[in-house]
Amino acid sequence: MVNGTRKRSDNLERRAHLAGWVLFIVCALFFLAAALKNRDILTLIGSLVFLIACVVFLVPLVRPAPSEDHKK
Repeated sequence: MVNGTRKRSDNLERRAHLAGWVLFIVCALFFLAAALKNRDILTLIGSLVFLIACVVFLVPLVRPAPSEDHKK
């Protein structure tokens, strides 16, 4: 019973992290659009770096975790 509760809690936390990073990516896309509209190269570069960083942080959340059998 405790293990099931822990698994649900971990799943909820993982989904919250995933949702947060997706929202950061949406923000980065809006910053990119604003930079393109205003032809602001510095904002464009900063937005691209921010978008890449968000994707890097998102990769471990969407990549399947190795099972316990493979860790041994």
